[in-house]
Amino acid sequence: MSKLNVFVGPDPRPQMEAAVRDGGGTVVGDPAVADAIVWRGDPQQLAPLLSERVRWVQLPSAGVERWLASGLMDADPQRVWTSATGAYSGIVAEHALALLLAGFRRLPQSARAATWDHTVSGRTLRGATVAIVGAGGIGRALIAMLQPFGAHVLAVTRRGEPVPGADETLPASRVAEVWPRADAVVLAAPATGATQQLVDRAVLAALPTDAWIVNVGRGSLIDTDALVHALAAEQIGGAALDVTDPEPLPDDHPLWHEPRALITPHSANPIGPRSAALADRVRDNVARRIAGDELLGVVERERGY
Repeated sequence: MSKLNVFVGPDPRPQMEAAVRDGGGTVVGDPAVADAIVWRGDPQQLAPLLSERVRWVQLPSAGVERWLASGLMDADPQRVWTSATGAYSGIVAEHALALLLAGFRRLPQSARAATWDHTVSGRTLRGATVAIVGAGGIGRALIAMLQPFGAHVLAVTRRGEPVPGADETLPASRVAEVWPRADAVVLAAPATGATQQLVDRAVLAALPTDAWIVNVGRGSLIDTDALVHALAAEQIGGAALDVTDPEPLPDDHPLWHEPRALITPHSANPIGPRSAALADRVRDNVARRIAGDELLGVVERERGY
């Protein structure tokens, strides 16, 4: 493709428009003449702009649940949709590591303390077994960050193909083998029918009593009621959550008052670094589209991501 007209919406974003030009594309102000759309708004806003001419849509998020639910992706099977999956991996992995370290070092308890208490003691990642469930881009970035700590990494992927840097890789069909072995579980899987409430009462009961759960994937991966019960009963060591179900977490939710819980408000991917990473993805995909190469982050509707 020698020329690619790209509409950036719903409002002009100089950073994204510059990325389109850097990739070799032409920014257009009228979606009616666009071959592709870089979109940062809602599905409802995009729907009327999708003419037959638009053959590719770049979305701003890694998760595509609301886009699949909207039905827009089914309207034209030949139109290509790409998510930002993988673009934010390093940024989110940093946050996952911070949450993991905070849990292991008992920082939630120390931060809430109002008196000097030597009984609050932490543990080290050295020699600990960290299970990463959903070892895609975020998980792989986290594995590299864990290497200097000397942790033993169990990676779980859909098919179980070896993940670089992991000590062991298991397919999703064998995830039950992971729970009793894990000192910490990091959830980085997408939200699909297969991962809905993946961590339930049975899983929480199978974990070691001092295990920590870190969730940077989607809130729906955990049965929240079961987690509240497990924490209150001191059934596990704790939970560090950047995503929750429901989200936002209501002000009166018991998780806010649970001393073994650490909650961040879906902030693993801050807006500044996120925008820069998305611009990089836009530039790369525009260049790939023009060159006729495979795009990054193509959404596979049947898999749900």
